[in-house]
Amino acid sequence: MKFTPAPIPGGFVIDLEPIGDERGFFSRMFCETEFGKAGLETRFVQMNDSYSANKGTLRGLHYQLAPSAEVKVVRCIRGAAWDVILDLRQDQPTFGQWFGAEITAENRRAMYVPRGFAHGFITLRDDTELVYMVSDFYDKARERGVRWNDPRFAVGWPIEPTVVSARDQGHPDFDPDLHLR
Repeated sequence: MKFTPAPIPGGFVIDLEPIGDERGFFSRMFCETEFGKAGLETRFVQMNDSYSANKGTLRGLHYQLAPSAEVKVVRCIRGAAWDVILDLRQDQPTFGQWFGAEITAENRRAMYVPRGFAHGFITLRDDTELVYMVSDFYDKARERGVRWNDPRFAVGWPIEPTVVSARDQGHPDFDPDLHLR
């Protein structure tokens, strides 16, 4: 695997390094040793699957507070999505910065979402499916969200969303007392 640091410290884009022959190819999507050597999380407790029927479906920006803060490794297995990480670590100079990358079934790229970051994506094709490994169990009491179009962060989504849940639309403007406690 090739780990390319995102412009925000802690985030990574992960590319597979397939070994191919006339049958196709083989590649690891996760290796505890390689993740560990790169300084990344090696313990994952859940694997989630997210399917979106329509292009323009936006999900996020979601995260969990400590002690349930989680690392995610997100990969597209069907279709295409633009995946976003948003730094919510107030003690870092990169607080409020975001980074996005296209992840597709064809490029087999994954996004590494560190603890303290919100995560979201918008589908770029119909019938898009993402799978992601998560390092901590879902904790409803510590679940939080940043509205996808909060002007404080001005995430530059590549297309206008056509489907956004009422829950994701309803997140208030960012307030550290509300979002980080």
